[in-house]
Amino acid sequence: MAQTAQLRHFDVIENRAQQVFTAQREAYQRHPYPSLEERKARLDKIERILIDNSDAIADAINKDFGCRATMESKLVEIFSCLDGIRSTRKKIKKWMKPQRRHTSMLFATGSNRVIPQPKGVVGIVSPWNYPLFLTISPLTSVLAAGNRAMIKMASNSSNLCALLAEKFAEVFAEDEVAILPGVKAGDFSTLPFDHMIFTGSADAGRTVMRSAAENLTPVTLELGGKSPTIIGEDYDIETAAGRIMYAKFLNAGQTCLAPDYLFVPEAKKDEFVAAAKRIIPERYPDTNDSSYTSVIDEKSYRRLRATLDDAEAKGAELVSLVPGTSYNDVMRKIPPHLVLAPTEEMTILQEEIFGPLFPVMTYRNIDEVLDFINKRDRPLGLYLFTNDKALEHKVLYSTISGGVTINNCIMHIAQHDLPFGGIGPSGMGQYHGYEGFLEFSKMKPVFTNPKVSALDMYNPPYTSKHERLFKMLVKFAR
Repeated sequence: MAQTAQLRHFDVIENRAQQVFTAQREAYQRHPYPSLEERKARLDKIERILIDNSDAIADAINKDFGCRATMESKLVEIFSCLDGIRSTRKKIKKWMKPQRRHTSMLFATGSNRVIPQPKGVVGIVSPWNYPLFLTISPLTSVLAAGNRAMIKMASNSSNLCALLAEKFAEVFAEDEVAILPGVKAGDFSTLPFDHMIFTGSADAGRTVMRSAAENLTPVTLELGGKSPTIIGEDYDIETAAGRIMYAKFLNAGQTCLAPDYLFVPEAKKDEFVAAAKRIIPERYPDTNDSSYTSVIDEKSYRRLRATLDDAEAKGAELVSLVPGTSYNDVMRKIPPHLVLAPTEEMTILQEEIFGPLFPVMTYRNIDEVLDFINKRDRPLGLYLFTNDKALEHKVLYSTISGGVTINNCIMHIAQHDLPFGGIGPSGMGQYHGYEGFLEFSKMKPVFTNPKVSALDMYNPPYTSKHERLFKMLVKFAR
């Protein structure tokens, strides 16, 4: 009986996802081009939800993690969302304008334009590590482009999902924006969306892409990977260490753009380790308090413990950065660790870490570093610390990554006028700012034929006159 009731419950959720999709598709067909005012009004509603419920949002995220610093949630997630909404709202009018394009020679008196049109119904699949930002940020671009949206949040974000579903339902019609608690990933990704954006692991991204292919649904994938960090010979180690430590141990390392491994000049390794050992205890004097985030679940916690054990067993030197602290199995907390002299046989250099473990390698020549990076999957981020413009140019033009931050880490994602997206195994497509508007729009080309067209001179039957005209075209075409 209980199993039957549970199956009925899942059927209801699945049917509801289909019902919401049908409602949104029909609403889109009735009203396929929302006005500037309507788009701004939708963004205004999200802004109001975030401002009015900031404490409740931070509390819900904290409950989902087991422990997540309130200020991290407010600064990194809530403020970043608000900043993105406000930046987008200022620019929608310009983005919506049809673009004039040049005409070819035969149609010089005609006209070309490109009209941005909403694609229709967009599915958003967001992850648990930054559950608010990675829901609202793509939603901002989706709504700015005039679409309707259905959202599936991660099962590890159940408290936040329930809260947002309630608050969104109070101000949005279901055929505009709908958050669907409890819907299974397979049921969601198989809907025939007009576009789908997924943020998560590469393996899950492949599954989503296969599902989308059945409906020829275009996808944007944000997948992560092992983002390298390089400190140049010229750069101050203390400054670099302070910025790297923030980016690495934010959210206990559970960040798709987190520095995944570091290359430091061989002669400066000890200086970097000493700096890290000074900085981290000042920021996290007690990893059991509320300033330091828990690992999201037991499976991830055990994976990270095993990764650290594997590195030690294969000869790496482990440096715990907070003296007197140890693992907390109840709260799933792992103290920040450096892993010195890692080798390629170790799991820590083979898989995305997604936790508070940081491999540190040394180099003598930058070409060694570039060779190491370029032999591996293209990362989501790359971070270089240098004031040497020649070195900066060499690294930028010798590597490919989703994005780059110079003299800091991660911060390119917070620039609303820069596109955000991976390449290859770290993702495809991009959003944020104008590129986000483009990603979720159909840029429809429109040609208006001139009243008198030179092409009329080329009607058959063909004669020597046509050959002369052809040669003239070739000669004068611009």
